[in-house]
Amino acid sequence: MSRVLLLVELKGGNDGLNTLVPYADPRYHELRPAIGVARERVLQLDEKVGLHQKLEPLMESWKAGDLAILQGVGYPYPNRSHFRSIEIWDTASASTQTLSEGWIAQAFEGTSLPKGVGVDSIVTDTNALPSTGPSLRTLVMQDAENFLRQAEALRDDAGATDNGNPALRHLLAVRHEINAAAKGLSEKLRAAPPPAQAYPQEVLLGRQFDLATRVLTARLPVVAIKTALAGFDTHANQVQQHERQIGFLAASLATLRRNLIAANAWNDVVVMTYSEFGRRAKQNASAGTDHGTAAPHFVMGGAVKGGLYGAYPSLSDLQDGDLKHAIDFRSVFAAIARSCWGLQRDFGQRQPQRLDFIA
Repeated sequence: MSRVLLLVELKGGNDGLNTLVPYADPRYHELRPAIGVARERVLQLDEKVGLHQKLEPLMESWKAGDLAILQGVGYPYPNRSHFRSIEIWDTASASTQTLSEGWIAQAFEGTSLPKGVGVDSIVTDTNALPSTGPSLRTLVMQDAENFLRQAEALRDDAGATDNGNPALRHLLAVRHEINAAAKGLSEKLRAAPPPAQAYPQEVLLGRQFDLATRVLTARLPVVAIKTALAGFDTHANQVQQHERQIGFLAASLATLRRNLIAANAWNDVVVMTYSEFGRRAKQNASAGTDHGTAAPHFVMGGAVKGGLYGAYPSLSDLQDGDLKHAIDFRSVFAAIARSCWGLQRDFGQRQPQRLDFIA
């Protein structure tokens, strides 16, 4: 069965320790005396860890068994640069390797996708790297209404001739394909019903999820949709900013889930968060956290087998002050490729972990 992957990039490096909180570990409170989450503000998932209370909207999914939490996701020899680390994630590369194609595009190399409306992947933010590559036709569409207006205004000049020029012939063919794709997509989006429940509009993610919902309920034959929420680079005065961001994330994800259930599309999508890195275990002198390594990530969907996966990284066995990863992110991508698209890919790993969080 083919499912659509909905990626949610948490830009800036989400603090995993204050997202999935090791509330029972005294070392956590030693490392974070000012910014640690108090036990009474944790939604306990088991006797060791729990979600920050601002993530309470996700408990409906947790109790329904369609929220998987992958603990300690990272990679060997981690890089703490925003730009380099997100590139590593987006291209499924080793930390010593530079690749130009995104991991989703890599997954579809050598396969043939249906023509559909001429689009394989939709990106609603500024970073399209995961879908970048010759095997996918990717459309960057940050503003649905503006796109629809532009699609209506497109003119396909059937009378244009190439005058025997091969380069011009290619450009005209590309323009024709783009125009046809835009018109086909706009027609389907206009016909799609609005989401049953409105998304908050004060942050871009709400508008991005609105568009993603319309794409999914219109049953457009895309393999992936990418969204993003910024604001996770919390070097100073972290508590208020981080709580606001994860609260908005949780409310948006919960609304998305309800809308897709109402549209009978929840089984057709897998939602996955990711971020360039987590934060350091110890708070800094500015009541914030600096760039770290491993962090937990959420996977949701009607076919997701809920629960905790992987081991929570030890706070007593740090590497240069950072958490050691328990799950290689490329193994997560391999599980997504297998479960969403029926593709066997190892993304360069010699012995990928077999992760079984999707039915």
